[in-house]
Amino acid sequence: MNVLKESNLKLAIQKDGRLTEDTLFLLHSVGLNFESYRNKLFVPCRNFPIDILYVRDDDITGYVASGAADMGIVGQNMVFESKLRVKKLLNLRFGFCSLAIAIPEDSHIKTVKDLKGKIIATSYPKSTKEFFKKNKIDMQVIKISGSVEIAPALGVSEAISDIVATGSTLATNGLRVIEKISDSEAVLIATPKKLDTKKEQLKKQITGRIRTVLSARNYKLVSFQLPKAQIARVKKLIPALKGSLDFEPEQPYINIQVPIKEEVLWETLEKVKSSGATKIIVSSIENIIN
Repeated sequence: MNVLKESNLKLAIQKDGRLTEDTLFLLHSVGLNFESYRNKLFVPCRNFPIDILYVRDDDITGYVASGAADMGIVGQNMVFESKLRVKKLLNLRFGFCSLAIAIPEDSHIKTVKDLKGKIIATSYPKSTKEFFKKNKIDMQVIKISGSVEIAPALGVSEAISDIVATGSTLATNGLRVIEKISDSEAVLIATPKKLDTKKEQLKKQITGRIRTVLSARNYKLVSFQLPKAQIARVKKLIPALKGSLDFEPEQPYINIQVPIKEEVLWETLEKVKSSGATKIIVSSIENIIN
């Protein structure tokens, strides 16, 4: 039977849910080699001293806050809801969603102010109460675990407060959003408890690996041939090309490879092409290590 090693870093992730696949993909992307057996409570990593803990998403923040887990990957909405003290290390850029107030399509309610004195069903009572308190609206919250969307149809509540990603689940159940409470995405968190020197170093290594992978996702590697006469012009277009470029004196062209931010990729490619660049190839980048 596998046993958790005290000296290993412990990372808690969602056992089964909307963040699970993206979390596993990210961890494998940073070079961690482990089995994705979600029927197990934990699995050791083969090539790094870290144990992956498969737990319920609403338990992750608690485990990390208490120090039972050293790190965790969880939705920011769960961190807000728990009100527990943890350290946020990175926004992971997946699992985007919002906590929102929704009502039945045929409801006469138009704004959240119309919910005064009404009942709101939710799996996020703390965040919901905080929102209504901030807006000085008296209402009643009932906590429901599971399918919150059915509460209005059963006459349990006049509205719900729930996580919304695409809105398709709400539409299927005849509901519509009238107000957004907060935005959320997956985050990397760490325990506020003091770690020993080895674990602290392991935490920095994993955080650094994840940061490089996330950084690489913002760039594309662009390769092209450029007439030598256009080098000065293209250097002004692409900051990463600043400095000297090596090339064969007898060749009329120079081969260039350079990372370009996705947000300006197509604009830059059009300008590079108009400068005479040919054989342009755009590739994905797995890591950028500074």
